[in-house]
Amino acid sequence: MRNPSHAEEFRAVGCETAIADLRDALALARATKGATAVQVICPTGIRAADASAEMQSTIRSIVDALDQVRPESILAISDYGAQLAAGTGITLTFHHLESQLKTIPAALTVLRSAEHMQNWNRLVGRAIETGVLPSLHHPVSKSFPTVSAGDVGLMAADLLLSGNGDALRVVHAEGPDRYSATDVARTLGEIAGREIVARELRRQDWVPALVGGGISTSYAELVAAMFDAHNAGRIDAEHGAGEIRRGETDLRTALAALIAKS
Repeated sequence: MRNPSHAEEFRAVGCETAIADLRDALALARATKGATAVQVICPTGIRAADASAEMQSTIRSIVDALDQVRPESILAISDYGAQLAAGTGITLTFHHLESQLKTIPAALTVLRSAEHMQNWNRLVGRAIETGVLPSLHHPVSKSFPTVSAGDVGLMAADLLLSGNGDALRVVHAEGPDRYSATDVARTLGEIAGREIVARELRRQDWVPALVGGGISTSYAELVAAMFDAHNAGRIDAEHGAGEIRRGETDLRTALAALIAKS
C-alpha cells in the first residue's frame, strides 16, 4: 500500500499489509517477497510535470522489484491499444509496462481494459445541468469499446486466482455492448428526465479543458494524443491475440450509479 491510512480496512478482512513507495524497488521487493502471484497496476501521474517520465520511473521500479522476487505468475492491468508501439498517448505507457514485464521469467497475464464507463463521471453533473455532453470521441455517433471498472476488477480477481499455465496470456475486458457518445447522452437524459445531446469538443479545446479539470498539461497532452488515436480507430482489442471477456454491467446501470452518487 502507498497510504498507511488505508491499511486497517484491509487488515479487518484478513489481509496482510505492507507500506511501500512504488518508486522504491527495494521496498516493493520486501513487500511482495514470498508472493506466488502479483497483480500490477501502474498509477497514472495525472498532476506530474512530466507524466510520461514519472510513469516510466514507476514501471522500472515495479519491474526491478518483481525481477528480484520472481513470483510464479503476474497479472498486469493494461489498456486497449497497448499492443501499439507509438502514437497512442497515455496508452503507450501500458505498452512499455507489458514489454518490460515480459522480461521477467514468470507466467504473465495481461488484462487489457477498454475505456471505463465511469470516466464519464466528471461530466455527468454538467450534462444534466446544461443538456450538453461534451465529448472527445469524434464523431459522437461512433461506437467504441467500454467496460465498467467493477467488472474489470471481477475479471482480474478471477484471472489472478485461476493461475496461468502459459508464458503469456492476453485478455481483453469489454462490457456487454459498444456505445457511442450519443448513446451516453441519450441514456443520461432518459435517467435524468431531460434531453441531453452529445457535442464534439473542438480539438484545440481539449488540452485547456482537461487542464481546467485539474490535471497537468503534460498528462492532458497524453490524454489528447490517446483520443486522437481513438478517433483514428487505432484503440481496440488486438486482432488475433488472446480473448475478449465481457462484463455484465451495461451503460444504463453504470450511469445510473454515477447519477445516484452525484
